[in-house]
Amino acid sequence: MAASLIFTLCCNIAVVREMRFEKELDEGRAMRGQAIYQSGGHIERLDPLTYHVKSQAGNGAYKVAKRDGVWGCSCPDHVYRDAKCKHIWAVEFSLALRNEVHSRIVIKPLDPQICLYCGSRTVTRDGLRHNRNGVIQRFTCKSCGKRFVRNLGFERLKATPQIVTSALQLYFTGESLRNVQKFLRLQGVNVSHQTVYNWIKRYVALMQKYLDKITPQVSPVWRADELYIKVKGDMKYLFAMMDDETRFWIAQEVADSKYAHDARHLFSLARAVAGKTPKVLITDGLPSYREAYLKEFYTHKLETRTEHIHSIRIQGDHNNNKMERLNGEIRDREKVMRGLKNPDTPIIPGYQIYHNYVRPHEALDGKTPADACGIEVQGKNRWLTLIQNASQRQA
Repeated sequence: MAASLIFTLCCNIAVVREMRFEKELDEGRAMRGQAIYQSGGHIERLDPLTYHVKSQAGNGAYKVAKRDGVWGCSCPDHVYRDAKCKHIWAVEFSLALRNEVHSRIVIKPLDPQICLYCGSRTVTRDGLRHNRNGVIQRFTCKSCGKRFVRNLGFERLKATPQIVTSALQLYFTGESLRNVQKFLRLQGVNVSHQTVYNWIKRYVALMQKYLDKITPQVSPVWRADELYIKVKGDMKYLFAMMDDETRFWIAQEVADSKYAHDARHLFSLARAVAGKTPKVLITDGLPSYREAYLKEFYTHKLETRTEHIHSIRIQGDHNNNKMERLNGEIRDREKVMRGLKNPDTPIIPGYQIYHNYVRPHEALDGKTPADACGIEVQGKNRWLTLIQNASQRQA
């Protein structure tokens, strides 16, 4: 009996020691993983679920990939011990910082409780201003005594901000100018379809100028593709660059031809918007992409060189299906318009803003690409938030 108790006690002590030893090992792996992450240049992101982490001993790199929600690594520590190795820890530290960076840019609706003139919060409502198309709330500041309306960006318009932003939303979700006009008429607002187009032209230019100053935190994997569109009855091509992870539409340009077009300007524009070059570029086999890649993204140093994947196929790892989905969105919008009326149309940059900052995507769990890039546009009416902030910066 005594011998049995002694044996059981020894086994328990051994288990406790083993647990302590494993805990110390895990803490050591976490510390080494943090050191790998902090050293910089050791973690290469191939796609949202796959990373290459360089070995500290200089013996190549290990593949860290996520399958069925669980991280795995090709290093011996993970393969033979089934442990959460230092390479997995390094990737998780990198992802944690990436999520922190993404939460830094917030575009908030303007606070109606702040005076436009002195910035005081002692503001009270002071009646309504009526016009043919609605009512606008007036405010009075108790500090400076001035009266004002919270109508920034919509000054001297007969229509209210809600009417204008509703027109933008309807148009970029697929309605024609005349259908938007009919909807507004049901709301008691009598405007022409040309007025609706003028609103689109004015506010797309305003928002575009404001948003061009904000750098999205895109991933290192970019995709490029082209699709044909009609401009004044002539066949043109829309070249577009999109981020692989966030679906953020980085850059676009309209070209007269497909094979003779120099895509270098598109690549240069995308680099200026993102503030960096990609690690991986995915395109089809169009020669102009290869030529632009060699001029804009290729470097002699292997560490800074962009990998160009141009042998894509419908199935498998190297496909361009995400880019084709964006092309489908643009094609659906173009069908309603029956072609674009001029090359400098505000419709394409306007749809780019709608795609990036307003439209939620199912593939991003209901987020917009801007949300995924760390640019949060707050408020129930995102059009209104963008226009007011753009107008405030312009002023």
